[in-house]
Amino acid sequence: MFNIISYLFFLTISSYITIDVGRRCYNAGKTYLEYLLNDKNLCLTINRILLGCYYLINLGYIAISLSTWNKVNTMEEILVVTSIKIGYITLILCVLHFMNIFTLYFLRKNLIIK
Repeated sequence: MFNIISYLFFLTISSYITIDVGRRCYNAGKTYLEYLLNDKNLCLTINRILLGCYYLINLGYIAISLSTWNKVNTMEEILVVTSIKIGYITLILCVLHFMNIFTLYFLRKNLIIK
């Protein structure tokens, strides 16, 4: 019973994070990519690819997290396990986001120099 409750908490919170952060990054990324690349069509394509990858990574992590879930016996364990799983997904996505930003920045820097 506690596992089902923790699954529902995790799915609700991770779904909200996935959708909200994906939408925000997609909208803010348009301006950033246009500044870096000066080509609206290429920017739109890259932004859509990044959003698709973002959703795939999230769905994969959620599926793996649910398949490796330990048995939860108390309400305290629900909060602990769910917090840890949400924390992992947040940190992973933060690292990936900054890697994308720095990669695009360095690509632009190298394209302008050459």
